[in-house]
Parts: sequence; structure tokens; C-alpha cells
Amino acid sequence: MTRDKRLAHYRLILAITLPVLALANLDAFASEPADAIEIARQDQEHSSLRIQPARLDGMPGLVFLFFGTDDLHYYAKSETAPAADLKLTIVVVSDVLRFAPPIFPKWRIFRDPTGAGVEVYAGDFTVFVPIASASEDAATALVDITVRGITCTSQVCLPPFDVETRVNIDYAAADTWPAVTIESPAPEGTPGEGKPPMVNAGPDYSLAFALLLALIAGLTLNVMPCVWPVLPLIVMRIVQQAKDTRGRSFTLGLAFCAGILLFFAALAGLNIILQVFYGTVMGWGDPFRSPTVITGLVILLVFLAMAMFGLVNVALPSAIAGAGGAGAGYFGSVGMGFLAAVLSTPCGFGILAAAFGWAQTQHWSIATVVILTIGIGMAVPYAILISVPGLLSRLPRPGRWMELVKQAIGFTLLFIAAKFLLGLSDHRRDGVLYFCVLMAVALWMWGSWVDFNTPRSRKFAVRLPAVILVGVCAWAFLPARAEMIDWQPWDAARIDNARTWRQPVLIDFTADWCLNCVVVDKRVYSDPAVADLIQAKNVLPIRADTTENDYPATIALKEVYQEPGTLPVNMLFAPGADEPVRWRGTNFKDELIKALDAL
Repeated sequence: MTRDKRLAHYRLILAITLPVLALANLDAFASEPADAIEIARQDQEHSSLRIQPARLDGMPGLVFLFFGTDDLHYYAKSETAPAADLKLTIVVVSDVLRFAPPIFPKWRIFRDPTGAGVEVYAGDFTVFVPIASASEDAATALVDITVRGITCTSQVCLPPFDVETRVNIDYAAADTWPAVTIESPAPEGTPGEGKPPMVNAGPDYSLAFALLLALIAGLTLNVMPCVWPVLPLIVMRIVQQAKDTRGRSFTLGLAFCAGILLFFAALAGLNIILQVFYGTVMGWGDPFRSPTVITGLVILLVFLAMAMFGLVNVALPSAIAGAGGAGAGYFGSVGMGFLAAVLSTPCGFGILAAAFGWAQTQHWSIATVVILTIGIGMAVPYAILISVPGLLSRLPRPGRWMELVKQAIGFTLLFIAAKFLLGLSDHRRDGVLYFCVLMAVALWMWGSWVDFNTPRSRKFAVRLPAVILVGVCAWAFLPARAEMIDWQPWDAARIDNARTWRQPVLIDFTADWCLNCVVVDKRVYSDPAVADLIQAKNVLPIRADTTENDYPATIALKEVYQEPGTLPVNMLFAPGADEPVRWRGTNFKDELIKALDAL
């Protein structure tokens, strides 16, 4: 082959392969601009970011253009992120520009394989950070940007990221910046609004396997600690029913099983309403994301534990107890079954969550069948007991062992309550803990200071103060107090960076054992005037945890800031100041307001 022919041959090969390669990478070139910053990548899932000046409804600012695949997502709320400080956070700082808080778009609901719903940003979305004000010499501005958070796919979570970059913007040309649009944030507590929910397909179960799993999950509910306090009442009721005629005993037992199924039918009905009318589903873990639900469960578990210790007797209403004739007996059996199902669900995890989660990824008709199967599984042991009366004779006879078992159950319930308590944020947890301790005191007064033979007047004199104590404690400790300041955890590098770029920094040194720190939080940082000034002056608020000696904040308090370690201590670094303004003690709110106002 001559040289000219070889060159012609090579040109032909290049002419064929280059267009093919270009087409194969066309999407990559289109979706990844040259100035994009890659945030995360996992196999085929990825997300990148581009930052540029823009205008939103006439407001100048910076637009953050995220683009990537739909399965890789960022977390929109601290409550549902893997950790409170891992939601998507954008911090923008400049010497000559002051930025307002970021405007995020509507989040989507992402459902993991267990059915739990979390608020996320995924795929292509836009965040806008408005410029609130500018100094007179702000023709050009150097802007430092930090984007932090964590990304996850439906399979794994990647390591937390902390991306720092710097952009130079021509503020004098702000009028010529391109206009952008952004969806307004989704209203709190309205998961059905915004973009259609993202529902993960979940585990690849067959329907037969899912039904078997649901049946086993229902069976396990009978051994959940939360249902133990009513098991003696249930067994006594079944024993009493066995003394009736064969037909009546059987029908009363069926009524009890019907009560269990009624509860799960109600859950299935709620799930149908959510799917058909609101375009979302009910995850088994969703109620446990509500601080109100967790608080109620902790209080209920502590109350039942006190009942197991004998401080108070649990007396059911006569209809549920079965008094009052045949009609009341059937109604009472249904009520007892319903109550047993209600009490079992707070402790239902593991297999139950897997079965319920799979059901939420299916059509509502299949989900209904699976949920009802869970109820059937819970009712099966009672159905067997009433069908084979001879089994009742094999139940252990009452004795001292029953009292010891009850007390052991009480400690188990307290352990479960403590686990639930850890799910609350710090400012809620303390109040619920104080209330539960004082509620236990009130229950002790109610059940131990008087007995059945105590005169009515003395009972009233003892139990009325107990009721008042519970009411006052509920008013004092249980109301939810929203955090008015977006406190950030201790981060020495972040503090130094903020001071370098002349951003004010407020540090609140605190500890779990510091009671006066709680006073500072209520007297100072719960004041709207203080919170508004911190936001208006673009102050970086740092809450420094010094609970233990080896914590970084504790070491810095003593070695860097030369404080003896006595709390509370609060410091405010003004821009350009070498030393902070320091306050020790609890009464410094007015001085803090003046210092913030002077920034």
C-alpha cells in the first residue's frame, strides 16, 4: 500500500470514528459545562454545580445551578438528614456585599426501601442567594462560597462534602445579569405539594414472599414490649370467656381479633387516602419523625412502666373491660383488640418495617392486602387460643413470678422510652425528661399515698395536687420551642475563615451539665430581637459544646481564649477586631443587642 493510500485510509477511519465518539459523549458535554464543580459521583449517579451572578424578580444575587441524576439527592431538612448539620447548606461571604439567606426550591419526597419519606433536592434544581446590600465601593466583589452537606443514592450515602470556592463578580453590571426563576419553598408539613413524589421501587419481593413477611411481622407484634402491659388483661379476659358457653366464648374471641383487624384496616384506609388524593404514601417511620409523636410515646411508656411497678393501677373503661351485658362484652372485646394493636405498633421495627415499606411501593390495593395481613398475623395466636380451649389450662398459674415479670417489663419500657428520648432534639429532650420525672412523682402520690379504703376527702386532697403538678409541668416543659437561631457546631477552621473575611462571629460556649446555659438560651437567644439582629448582621452563630474535657471546643476555651472553663461564656468577634467582646454569666442580653446593632 502506497503512502498516499495509507493516509487516505487513516482519514476514512477518522471520518467514521470521530462523529461516533462525539455522539456518544454529546450528553456528557451538554450536561457538564466547563466551569462546573463536581460535588459527588457514585457509579452512574452524579451531581455538579455551576455558580453565576443573576437576578431573581429584580433582586441581584448569585444563582447556584445544580444538575445531575435523579437518584443522587441532597437533604432539605435537618430533621430528616442523616445528621442535623448535613442538610444542604450554602454560605456566601464578601467584604463589600451582604447576602440574605438562600432561597431553596420546592423539595421532593424520596422514599427508601423501608418506606420512610425524606425531603430532598435531586436532579436539576436551582438555589438563589440574594444580595441584601452593598458598600459604596462595591464595583467588583470577591465572594467566598462554601457548600456543604451530604449526598445519598437509594443504595448508599457518600462521605459528607465541604466545597469551598471563590468567584469575582462585576457588581457594577448587576443590571445586565440574566434573570432566573425558582420555585417557592414548599410549605411546612405539606408533602403532597410540589413536584411528584419520588418513590423508590424498594426491595424486589414477590407478592407471596411479601405476604409471608407481613404475617410473620404481625406475629412478632405479640411479643413487642409495648403490648406487655395489657397482656395480663388480655389473658384474663380470654380465661373469663372460656367459662361462658362454647358459642359465646368463640364469638367474643372473634370480636377481639376483629378489634385488631379494625386498627390495621384504619391504617390501610389512611394509606389509600394519602395515595389517591395526595399523591404520597405513609411510611412506617414517618410518625417517628414527628417530635410530638415521640414525646407522646415517651410519656405513655413511662406511664405504663409506673403501672408495672405498681405505682398506679390501669383501669380500663367498663365497655372495654366487658361489663354491662352481652352488647358491652362484644364491644369491649373489639376495644381490647384495638387497644392491643395500638400499643404494639410503637415498638414494631425490623420485619414489620420491611413488610410495611414494601407495601408502600405497590399499588394501594396490594398495599391494603399486605397491611391487613399484618393484622391477621397479630390476631392468629388469639384465634388459636379461643379455638382450642384446652390450651388455656396450660397457662401458668398466677404467683410471685408474675409480679417480678411485671417489674422487669417496667424496666424494659423505661429502656425503650430512653431510646425514643434520644430521638428528640436537645431543647425538647430536656423538657420531656423533666416532665416524665415529675409525672412519676405525681403517679406515686396518686397510687401510693392513698388506697381503696382512704376517705374520699383525703383522696381528693392528695390527688388534686398530683393532677395540678402534672398540668403545671406539662405547661412548663412540653410546649415546643422553635430554635430561632441557626446554630452551627464548633469548627475552628470555619471561625478563622469567617474572621479572615470580616464576618462577625458569635460563640456560645455551653455544656449538657450547665444549667445556667439553659437560662442563657431562654433569656437571651430566645428573644426575637437578638435572633433578628444575628440574621440581619450576617453573624456566624457557633454553639460550642464543652461537655467533656477532650472536646475541641473545651480545649480552645482554655488554651486559645484563656478562660478557666467556668460556664456560661459568650463571645462576639466584630469584623477586624483582634479580641472578642466577652460575657460571663446570664444577664448580658442588652449588652449583646447593643454590640450587634453596632456591627
